[in-house]
Amino acid sequence: MFECIVAENQGYKCLLLKGRIDALSSPDIEREFNVLILAGDRIIVADLAEVNYISSAGLRVFLGIQKQLNKVGGQIILFRPIKSVLEVFSISGLTNMFRIVSSIEQIGESIRSDVVTSEIISREFEGIVVEYIKFAADKGSVSVVGSQDNLARAAYTEKDVVTLKPSDMQFGTGLATFGEKYDDYKDLFGESMMINGNFFFYPAVKRPVVDFMIDSHVDRNFTYKFLHGFSFNGPYKYILSFKCRGGFVEIDTLIKTIFEITDSNVLGIVLLAESKGLLGMHLKKTPIIEQKPDNGKDIFDPINFPEWIDFPIEPADINNIIAGTGIAINDRSLVRSGIKTIISEGSCFHIHAGIFEKGPISKQLKDFEKELRRILTELKIFKVQHILGKSRFGSGMLGIIELNAKNAIE
Repeated sequence: MFECIVAENQGYKCLLLKGRIDALSSPDIEREFNVLILAGDRIIVADLAEVNYISSAGLRVFLGIQKQLNKVGGQIILFRPIKSVLEVFSISGLTNMFRIVSSIEQIGESIRSDVVTSEIISREFEGIVVEYIKFAADKGSVSVVGSQDNLARAAYTEKDVVTLKPSDMQFGTGLATFGEKYDDYKDLFGESMMINGNFFFYPAVKRPVVDFMIDSHVDRNFTYKFLHGFSFNGPYKYILSFKCRGGFVEIDTLIKTIFEITDSNVLGIVLLAESKGLLGMHLKKTPIIEQKPDNGKDIFDPINFPEWIDFPIEPADINNIIAGTGIAINDRSLVRSGIKTIISEGSCFHIHAGIFEKGPISKQLKDFEKELRRILTELKIFKVQHILGKSRFGSGMLGIIELNAKNAIE
């Protein structure tokens, strides 16, 4: 008989395994590991005290999960393996790939040895557990790009196009594309995001796919084309991780929680998170004058809306990795009118996000930049969307840039 019980030990999830780990039981073990990973756990203790046999099929599961966790700053800790089981790991040359401990005290010691704790602040806000590092960083700048005046009327022309070099923006979002001649790219504008110089856009065509330029692939003469949007630049003031005791947090609530930490009124945000139900919208058609509605009504009118806007009915993309960027405002009355146009009335943020393939992400604050680069350059991306307020995230990390909106370029 085989048993697999999920418990908690030293504040970390523990799989209590009993009996044989072989080809018959391995699928159950793998399933339990993946459930914990999708729930946000990165350190998983495997209690092997009552495991009397492990086969190569069982080793393959442990090895696969360990490799998966290593990519996101996690690990399996092997706890109390009996001699015969430990010998199988040793003969297979795998003991160097795992931490093996024999006492409860060693579990905590093993984990703490990898964590920089002196500068990490931990707080909880109504069930949202937040850890963050605060840096001595000056405020960044924010700029409005183009104008939204012609969006609703679908009246953009070539003269409305704003050309930006990659060096002009570190982060940003908007309705954008790239290309040399207007006639070649005019039908390809779509939801876009720029993160650390990496540019992604989702053209508003019948069968869209994300196109992108990775920062390392871009030469200095390359340009991006915007109809409207915004950009911001600056150093991170905070690197923050979050996890919700209730299983997920809506982005509206997450943004309000961030403003509990900072005194700044305007923030630039870079988000890495695991989706628990995303609500995202995008344009189906490019709002250029050639495609202006014949009925004289704007694209957001109920008659035209279904033809122009892909608007969610229910949350989607559950367990996908989300990487996004945008700005958030705490008090609209304290910012200039041009900045206010970036964020819809009744909302406190404007964020575009890429929906990447499913998988875990690291929650190690020190690995934020490394993890961001891994996701943007190595994982497959499916969509870029404008994120709505009821989107849900299980856990993740954020880079926060405090912005000086008083000196914003508009």
